[in-house]
Amino acid sequence: QVQLVESGGALVQAGDSLRLSCAASGRTLYSYAMGWFRQAPGKEREVIATINWGGGSAAYADSVKGRFTISRGNAKATSTVYLQMNSLKPEDTAVYYCAADTHRTGGYDSWGQGTQVTVSS
Repeated sequence: QVQLVESGGALVQAGDSLRLSCAASGRTLYSYAMGWFRQAPGKEREVIATINWGGGSAAYADSVKGRFTISRGNAKATSTVYLQMNSLKPEDTAVYYCAADTHRTGGYDSWGQGTQVTVSS
């Protein structure tokens, strides 16, 4: 497992952009598949963006496709994964979590504590 810490959450207005960061403590994230999830009040947690290990391909939920971009640093020593969020909508309001699949099982075994994103209309 790996310790993950999200940051970058804020209160913004609809149409604004925000970039979330997910940093690993003392570990590189290059070898792990990573995911960003979110949970809105009263709703279940949903996966919104994933990226394979290494350079890997990315995938997005329909609700964020074309607006959000998951990325990681190019260097193999990178310990940060990002979520660039553009054209934010009030329905994007949620706690955002990053997660890592450190065992390459297809499941996420390491989670951050979450960062709040609030989008006002």
